[in-house]
Amino acid sequence: MLRVTSLMKMLGPGLLFAGAAVGVSHLVQSTRAGASYGFELVWILIIANAIKYPFMEFAPRYANATGKSLIDGYAKIGKWTLILYVLITIATMFALQAAVTIVTAGLFANIFNITLPMPLITAIILFIAMLVLGLGHYSTLDTIIKWVIIILTLSTISAVVYAFSMGFFDRTSVSGNFDWTNHIDILFLIAFVGWMPAPLDVSVWHSLWSVAKEDQLGKRPSMKQALLDFKIGYIGAALLALGFLSLGALVMFGSGEELSGKGTVFAEQLISMYTGSIGTWAYPLIAIAALTTMISTTITCLDAYPRIMRKSTVLLFPKSTTITNYHQKLYWLWIAIVAAGSILLLGYFSGTMGFMVDMATTISFVTAPVFAILNYKVITHKHFPAEAKPKKWLIIYAWIGIAFLSSFSLFYIIWKLFIN
Repeated sequence: MLRVTSLMKMLGPGLLFAGAAVGVSHLVQSTRAGASYGFELVWILIIANAIKYPFMEFAPRYANATGKSLIDGYAKIGKWTLILYVLITIATMFALQAAVTIVTAGLFANIFNITLPMPLITAIILFIAMLVLGLGHYSTLDTIIKWVIIILTLSTISAVVYAFSMGFFDRTSVSGNFDWTNHIDILFLIAFVGWMPAPLDVSVWHSLWSVAKEDQLGKRPSMKQALLDFKIGYIGAALLALGFLSLGALVMFGSGEELSGKGTVFAEQLISMYTGSIGTWAYPLIAIAALTTMISTTITCLDAYPRIMRKSTVLLFPKSTTITNYHQKLYWLWIAIVAAGSILLLGYFSGTMGFMVDMATTISFVTAPVFAILNYKVITHKHFPAEAKPKKWLIIYAWIGIAFLSSFSLFYIIWKLFIN
């Protein structure tokens, strides 16, 4: 058995995954699911987490077996695969970063009573995130996330337990009021599943963080340790999603109050759910936990996309690596591009949190089958070490997941184009 100190030192990529997941999908979408439909979508939450599991697990498995990221694996399959991945990433990264940052901005504005325009607040937050990344890259993220996840986990567990013990539970919240013929409910369901527990492209981020963790430790963890780190982060993120859904169902469902699509109003409602169940004394703790969670998610995303695009650019244009400090320059170039693109997108859509979140999560839902297939092809490709390949049950599990994700995505596209 690993000692606690050894375990904490080994943990990293899995908690970074949790930090990326426990953001919009949890604070916003899971809470909205509970507030709007009670506990009715709990089974959807469980299925979404279960379906994506093998494709997320393939990331640390690949990184640990090869010492390289999934991006290298995509390149091994063929240049077309890498190009496809880059095109999808470019098409989605601005919406995702914008959605994450505007939720952070809403919390920031509410807690500190700031009345500046949302695009300006998001620009300030992105600038702060860039400064944090400039100070320490992976090691800074690794340290921050561990404490943020611990604080948020304890806060959420406390709030849910108090809400149950204080009699907030209403049996009518179990049946909910989800209407499978209502296009608004269907659209929310699509957005909810899209980022539950996280977009599938986060698996690529995980593989990059795994490689960075190896560099930090100066050695490669065992496969067992790498997968344990992943499982702790993945299962923890799933349980926290259930906690946020429970808070929404216990505190807001049936109250007549709806969660707002405006960042500052939503932030106030979110914090009120905690303080309403625990007590007003908990406001500072909850405010700090929620804000640090979203700040860490913003930083995590702003670090991940430049890492991805830097690696992809180097693989696609290897001759350019002869430029002095090319990797560092490329990283900061992509940070600037992601930040600027996100701010422009938010400015164009007037910084509407609800719209940005739903757009980003829906895109992730539609593209999920592509990432699932790519990850499956990498882990079963001939270049991948035979001794590290998944067992047969996990392969069959992945087949089922690909079938589900592809069917759901195809259904949504047909429904959107021809039925709705």
